[in-house]
Amino acid sequence: MAYRSRALVNHIWFCLELEDYGCSKCAPPSGRTVEDWSHAYAVTDTSHCPITSAFEHLFSALSTWEPNGDLTLDISVYSPSDSKHWFKYLTFLPDTPADWGKCGAEQTVSTQVSDGHGWVSGVRESTPPRSAINKIFHPVMDDGPFDSELLELQWWDHLPPIPAVTRVLLRQQNRRRWKPASLAHMFARFPRLREVHYEPWRQWNSMQHHTDRDIEYLLESIRHYNENLKKLVIFENFNQQYAATMQRFMHGVDTNESYPIRDPSPVISRILAATSFELEHLAASFMVDARHFLDIEPFWEWPNLTSLALTSRLLSPGADSGEIVAMLENAAAAAMNMPQLETMEIWNGRKGLAALFQYQVCRNRRQARITWRGTWAFTIEPSLVKAWEALVHQSHPGWDHELAVVQERLDEDVIKSHGDAIRHLMLSSQVIRPVSLQQIQMEQKALEGARTV
Repeated sequence: MAYRSRALVNHIWFCLELEDYGCSKCAPPSGRTVEDWSHAYAVTDTSHCPITSAFEHLFSALSTWEPNGDLTLDISVYSPSDSKHWFKYLTFLPDTPADWGKCGAEQTVSTQVSDGHGWVSGVRESTPPRSAINKIFHPVMDDGPFDSELLELQWWDHLPPIPAVTRVLLRQQNRRRWKPASLAHMFARFPRLREVHYEPWRQWNSMQHHTDRDIEYLLESIRHYNENLKKLVIFENFNQQYAATMQRFMHGVDTNESYPIRDPSPVISRILAATSFELEHLAASFMVDARHFLDIEPFWEWPNLTSLALTSRLLSPGADSGEIVAMLENAAAAAMNMPQLETMEIWNGRKGLAALFQYQVCRNRRQARITWRGTWAFTIEPSLVKAWEALVHQSHPGWDHELAVVQERLDEDVIKSHGDAIRHLMLSSQVIRPVSLQQIQMEQKALEGARTV
């Protein structure tokens, strides 16, 4: 690209298109040798060159760009074959508003077949089998070209830094898993990084424990090497039907540890809290829980934070209402150490469930309000109102200290997935990219009524 044209570029969609594969590899059968399995699942080569070569060329080119203005690097990994077998409802789209409307149209075209992959007359009859799910969610560069993870991380460290990149997108349409440690070393090559949108998928088995430890490493690395970061959005995506498919029961116990609902990590929640001290915007969904994040030390402060959005498993109709109130009062206490805070949202969502507690500052009316919006009624106790009024009194002296309190009820029958929950809760914070939200809703619609195999 000509030097004078670089200033006109503010978004690069870096697509790693993997090689095509046929039916013999779309759901690799059991009984294969280790070599056969590795070859069937490997995510190492694009259709033109090894993934390592693609990144080396990209980093070499972008490292010469002047660090002027903002530059987004949107990284995607996929194979054109992904939507030709078990997952015909998948779409692969850029992060641009003009393309978001194509989701539904592409789905209609791609599912009008009956070819033995669980589709009958364009309708999904059964969820994909375990081997197909494992294939499409396999880690990037897990089977080579490096002989160890250490060698891969050293390779990332030797790539030239790119000062021009200020925002990175890793959207949920990347079902191939980026290892968090790899991302830590990748992000460290972007010294001016100010914004990260990271939408990984949850693990479907006991590997979740190992991945959680790697997420801890990633967050610690961001804290130490990405000092310019101002906005961090982490959305751990999931599909309840995939989790059910991956279960393996023995004597009534799921030996695969593929639980329908993710158990958030208290350690990740605490590390994320420390990582966010200098941020202006933070949203983290499902891999953390607000009650752990907000259990803060007295000396913790977020001097620049204006918006915070977190999920909590406590927000469910079966939870103890006293525990919910205690968590929300802790949230008010934590907000005392966030002098610039304008919005805090604690929410939860899955099929048949949506709940949101929202604190929002209305500067034009010099007033603040708290909102409960959910699929069940929740009593906002006087003690809870008092806790948030104390925050307004401290943060906005001279304002009307009487909070506006809003309560809204949602119809649980319209909540078919966490995607629907996000849409109906009308979150003011961006917890996920808009195109990703559309893709989640489309995927759930395609799987409605499908039996688990």
